[in-house]
Amino acid sequence: MMCKLLSWPLILLSILANTVLSLPPSARESHPYYPAGVDLFEHEFTSLTSDEYDPFGPDIGNDDLGIDDPETMPRLFQGDIAIDPYTYISLRLGVNPMRHPKRLWPNGTIPFEISPRYVDQERDAIVRALKTFNSLTCIRFVPYDGEVEDYLLIEPPEEGPQGCWSYVGKRGGEQVVALQRPDETSAHCFSSEGRIMHELMHAIGIYHEQSRADRDNYVKIYWDNIVPRFKKNFKLVSRKRGKYTFDYDYNSVMHYGEFYFSKKKGEKPTMTPLQPGVRIGQRKTISKIDCLKINDLYGCLEGRRAKMYKSFCHLLGL
Repeated sequence: MMCKLLSWPLILLSILANTVLSLPPSARESHPYYPAGVDLFEHEFTSLTSDEYDPFGPDIGNDDLGIDDPETMPRLFQGDIAIDPYTYISLRLGVNPMRHPKRLWPNGTIPFEISPRYVDQERDAIVRALKTFNSLTCIRFVPYDGEVEDYLLIEPPEEGPQGCWSYVGKRGGEQVVALQRPDETSAHCFSSEGRIMHELMHAIGIYHEQSRADRDNYVKIYWDNIVPRFKKNFKLVSRKRGKYTFDYDYNSVMHYGEFYFSKKKGEKPTMTPLQPGVRIGQRKTISKIDCLKINDLYGCLEGRRAKMYKSFCHLLGL
């Protein structure tokens, strides 16, 4: 009877999730940031190696590859999202992967470990970001005790893609949130706490704001200004055009800026707001709606706690 009530994509996703997410950690680590077997598909979501750049034409030099931002540098799905098999199939089907409860962290509790390779100042910035979520939402980031199976490892990227990147939601096992350390060229993921919060929001289970199905009602995409190989990053996560719980949020810390993946940053915008007088791409802190989305995703805008968390978000969110 239940199968009759579910659409076939959700039935397939349920089977896939039970298969993939029940694998032991060792079986999930063969390719830590893109799915095994991608050669079987016309794959759209993998990262690219440094020697795979397309010839862009005479007007685009090596300094204008559209990947100078630390969130676009990894060259993963939409720039900074690592993909596992379940998420990959979900996106191919046009279904939001977060519809499956196994992608959420049980009871909103997220164990974490911070790499010792960060210096004190960097570690303090990460801890402040974690405390912001603990203060404004019902999510609880707690230190990893060495015993639980599923936890976040926040570390500088080494062998994998550089920049800032994360999986979306709970993948299972040791799950990396990569935050590149500052160097002589850039502050990278530590230019603001909002950069760190952006990747942590992915890990909590939140996608980019501009990937909503109703995105084109709020921003204009300038396809000709996007570096050709990165046009796929402007596709929508879900093709379903339904009613959203929250208004489109120009102020979200999860929104692209105007020049992400641009052929000429500062001159050729890849997207602009349709509403006059607003800006997109802030990385100061989470917005009011970001805060509400997290609480809603984990069921904390219902019952006795609802009023408290709504007040926190409205008073303290950007």
